[in-house]
Amino acid sequence: MDLVTESQTFLRRNSLSGNIVLYLLWQILHLLIRVLYFVREIIRAVESYLITNGIVNAYNDLNIDRVKYLGIVIDSDEARKTSDVIELLEWLSAIGVKKVCLYDREGVLKKSKEVFLEKFGSAKLPNGNAKTDPLIRKKQMDFEFVSISDGKEAVAKAANLLYKKYYVDGDSEKPFFTETYLTEALKTLGYVEPDPDLILIYGPARCNLGFPAWRIRYTEMVHMGRLKNKKYGLILKAIHRFTKVKQNYGS
Repeated sequence: MDLVTESQTFLRRNSLSGNIVLYLLWQILHLLIRVLYFVREIIRAVESYLITNGIVNAYNDLNIDRVKYLGIVIDSDEARKTSDVIELLEWLSAIGVKKVCLYDREGVLKKSKEVFLEKFGSAKLPNGNAKTDPLIRKKQMDFEFVSISDGKEAVAKAANLLYKKYYVDGDSEKPFFTETYLTEALKTLGYVEPDPDLILIYGPARCNLGFPAWRIRYTEMVHMGRLKNKKYGLILKAIHRFTKVKQNYGS
């Protein structure tokens, strides 16, 4: 019995020591990641400052006409901070963006659309020094509000339309459905909004957060970090990079 007890005690001590080592390694890894993110945010802040104040001349001449339709994808939890969203839209308005698609999974932005439409739907240029400050100028903007339920509903209706057209009649040919069939079905149902040229994604995850897949076939996407850490200069940088990209759509 003494031998068994001593063996169990020895194993428990080794196991505990192993757990402590793993715990310390895990904490060190987390600390390193936090430090790297902190340094990254400092670099982003400095870069944004230089761009915003015109110190980096490369971003002064912005061909905003290439961004005919801009998509903004926001994590639903962050989309609830309406003041942050309004500030973001003020920056986009000052840059000269005219049409924006606002998306979050849960439809938080859609529920607040009256606030955005009232503030930006009929905005006018203020007088005085506003003409010399790009962060003050405001222009009228058109909005589209999308959530993940819109995509599910559209796909379900399109699938039902294709089923009725090709499968209800037993004598009709049953084709192998491709993207073309889905696109035509969506057009028939009235889901014909254009694809965004560029999508800026705000949130902790580096993904499109469920934005309708058939509308981002030729869309450039840029992850911008958390909404609370948004930077005006980095928006200019993302748009500038997009305007310099050569896009090949195939034949």
